[in-house]
Amino acid sequence: MRNVLDLFRSRPSAASRPPNGGWYRSESCRPLSPGQVRERHFRTVRRGLDPEEVHAFLYRVAGDLALARRELARTAEENVRIKRALRSWQSRFTPGAGW
Repeated sequence: MRNVLDLFRSRPSAASRPPNGGWYRSESCRPLSPGQVRERHFRTVRRGLDPEEVHAFLYRVAGDLALARRELARTAEENVRIKRALRSWQSRFTPGAGW
């Protein structure tokens, strides 16, 4: 009983906690799939959805989208590099190019 009461006595302030409470950003956490986003349900509280739970989920979605955008930019840069290398190779080894 004492442990249960301790849960309500001293809660860290919102300013001292990360916005997601540390719930979703572990190394083993896989990126969200579109189905997970569509099917996600939040428990209701007296005045609607639990704000901390919604905020944590949105924080995770934002992180996954940021990761996807970084990967997309990296892939686009790699594609440009590969295309330049291919053009260079083709210009050196094209028949009749000054050999």
